[in-house]
Amino acid sequence: MRGAHVLDAAAGYRGYRSFDYLEPHRDYKVFELAPEIGRVPGYDLGLSDAQRDRVARLLREHPAISLHEHPKILPADVSQLRDYNRTGRNAFGFEGLARSGLTAVFDNFMNGTGCVTSEHAWKWDDVIYDIGLRLADVAKQDYVVLATTLEQVFEARRNGRLALVAGLEAATMIENELDRIDILYGFGVRQMGVAYSQANQLGSGLSEEHDGGLTHFGRRAVDRMNKLGIAIDISHSGDRTSMDVVEASRVPVFITHAGARSVWNTPRMKPDDVIRACAERGGVIGIEAAPHTTLSPAHPHHSIESVMDHFMYCVNLVGIDHVAFGPDTNFGDHVGLHNSFTQHLAIGRAHGVAEHPRVPYVSGMENPAECFGNIVGWLVAHDYSDDEIAKVVGGNIVRVLGEVW
Repeated sequence: MRGAHVLDAAAGYRGYRSFDYLEPHRDYKVFELAPEIGRVPGYDLGLSDAQRDRVARLLREHPAISLHEHPKILPADVSQLRDYNRTGRNAFGFEGLARSGLTAVFDNFMNGTGCVTSEHAWKWDDVIYDIGLRLADVAKQDYVVLATTLEQVFEARRNGRLALVAGLEAATMIENELDRIDILYGFGVRQMGVAYSQANQLGSGLSEEHDGGLTHFGRRAVDRMNKLGIAIDISHSGDRTSMDVVEASRVPVFITHAGARSVWNTPRMKPDDVIRACAERGGVIGIEAAPHTTLSPAHPHHSIESVMDHFMYCVNLVGIDHVAFGPDTNFGDHVGLHNSFTQHLAIGRAHGVAEHPRVPYVSGMENPAECFGNIVGWLVAHDYSDDEIAKVVGGNIVRVLGEVW
């Protein structure tokens, strides 16, 4: 059955596929890729025709921004993922994004799976390869545009194009070189995390048993990101480090992709005090949807219903002005990706989290093409107002970026 997410391709998309400017097999290694559309069955929200029309209208009239995605296309055979990533080239889901209804997407590239020069991620050279090859691909077509200012986001929307905001989940690759933050800014990066699960020079990640908080160098890095206008993310930072970042930053920070630990007790989720502190300083939490993260006791089979349990909890906790969505999805087998990079993607100790069923994908939130159509559809089905929907699908993010950028 057709779900609310099934949208026609944007008028500005003209059929470009990644690396069309190159010769396959000669200029780059070719992998069979997962389909961008239809890999799994569509999710039926049970909407009426009138509700579907309202979903389409809301996506036309208001900016829709995903605060965190990896909109690359994975190999059809996910066991080839390491070899695929070693080439430095990840195909980008241009067609899928053209059907997403999104105004802008925060693209976080390979991040913790980047292994061009090393088996372990977060090397400076790997990050530069990753960003440069992606933006070269983007530069050779005319639908997706790199956005480094809010005006460029709005201009892309006016022109029927999609804005890409370059983001990184951690600052690990800067090592102890503060000026590398400026270099990344020069390459177009406008959002960056502090630590990715494991501790680095800036602070502790959420997998560490002992969180020493933001380091002296970390405070200097926060100050430099504030001065440059790079939005700071604390999604993968430890609890104490997260609180320190919120307090040290002169502007609001993001939790770009997480959920509430009070709903599902795992370190990958944020405790109430961190979510409150982020909101009290003007920040926003983007609700996560990567497989087996934002589960809930009411919906332990991970689906859009589990995700929205975290959404409702956070709205009740801090108000609708401080909640958005950062689904953290890609095109292809996301569960297989996690299985392939278990050690690299460590998310911390379970803290007695309840057993839960494993799922092959998150129903209704499987990829960037479907997430926001289904999110808006769910909100419409649950009688949220136009103003409330406009805030959580993009307006709250725009407000924060107006202060940060």
